[in-house]
Amino acid sequence: MKRLLWTIAVGVLPLACFYSIRAQTAPARPAWAFLTPDKEQPQVPEEKAPIRIPASSKSYTAAEIDNLSNPPDWFPEEHGALPKVVQGGPGSTALACGACHLMSGQGHPESADLAGLPVEYLVRQMVDFRDGKRIDPARMNAIAKVTSDEDIRKAAEWGAALKPVVWVKVMESSTVPKSYVSTKGRMRLPHPAGGTEPLGKRIIELPQDPARATSRDPHSGFVAYVPPGSIAKGETLVKSGGSGKTIACTICHGDDLKGLGDVPRIAGLHPVYIVRQLYGFQGKDYSGTSAALMRKVVARLDEDDMIAIAAYAASLAP
Repeated sequence: MKRLLWTIAVGVLPLACFYSIRAQTAPARPAWAFLTPDKEQPQVPEEKAPIRIPASSKSYTAAEIDNLSNPPDWFPEEHGALPKVVQGGPGSTALACGACHLMSGQGHPESADLAGLPVEYLVRQMVDFRDGKRIDPARMNAIAKVTSDEDIRKAAEWGAALKPVVWVKVMESSTVPKSYVSTKGRMRLPHPAGGTEPLGKRIIELPQDPARATSRDPHSGFVAYVPPGSIAKGETLVKSGGSGKTIACTICHGDDLKGLGDVPRIAGLHPVYIVRQLYGFQGKDYSGTSAALMRKVVARLDEDDMIAIAAYAASLAP
């Protein structure tokens, strides 16, 4: 009953409330990385017929796809038995890991890529979410509070066993398609009216195929638009620290940024997620072990540095 009441309460509390609470203590941070739905939403017709995606024998209605407690599993033949905490199912009250992180574990820009990350790292993140040592303004603190230690480990073992693939294509550009953040899942989507706009000092991630992405297709990835020159600048910061600006990321994350021991990979992750992490370490959203290790590393980074590091890391094969 306690679990059910907590889940209901979280579902009722508007997303904006979480952000307004954190805004009182968090440092200034870019809206393009901390995705919240736009107040003005374009009119997009909802699909009423069963939805299908390429290469899958399954079909789901829009309501079934949007059911975060029982998300679609388009390719069950590509994985073994899923833990209940990942798969969800009829009658589940808690959100299933596979809803936001997909059954491939690689997730969307508004969530995170878990594929191949170390078990103990993933367990530690969930415990930090549960204990308030890591703050996610949207969902993860509430989810962690109603997830048992056993389910946390099962979910971590599931994520660690997944093989990451190239999921994000990083492109340097001075312009980007016009976009908006949808109320459905906080995903940034191309605006149906079309057009372009200056990218400026931002990273904008858009799905390669919006219809497949919003259907939670684990085979359809993303394009990340980054400012010109950011990948080369990021490589310098990552490999050398940028003449004292920071500490070389390769020391802990490995020469290829694929991780060392229980230090996670950052190669091939969503770049907007990497930026959120860096801001979190720099501010007050983290107080666990990871924060203690990263605090001095990020202390002198500005927004341009974070964009560059994220662009370079995301451009590497995972």
